[in-house]
Amino acid sequence: MKSPVQRLIDHFGSQQATASALGVKQGTVSGWFRGIHGVSAEVAIRAETLTQGEVKAIELRPTLAASAA
Repeated sequence: MKSPVQRLIDHFGSQQATASALGVKQGTVSGWFRGIHGVSAEVAIRAETLTQGEVKAIELRPTLAASAA
């Protein structure tokens, strides 16, 4: 099973394309992929919008569940 970050990269086609679509640097996407740091809430929500829900914000940023409660 692919991670949410891998599914996000697959959706856009590459780390660079993902970075461009989300307004971040390619190194940031690489950091997500390698688990060095997490996706910000703002970018996670943007990703859900741009993927039309294919990748959910809560999958990229699980702490959003606590915010919604």
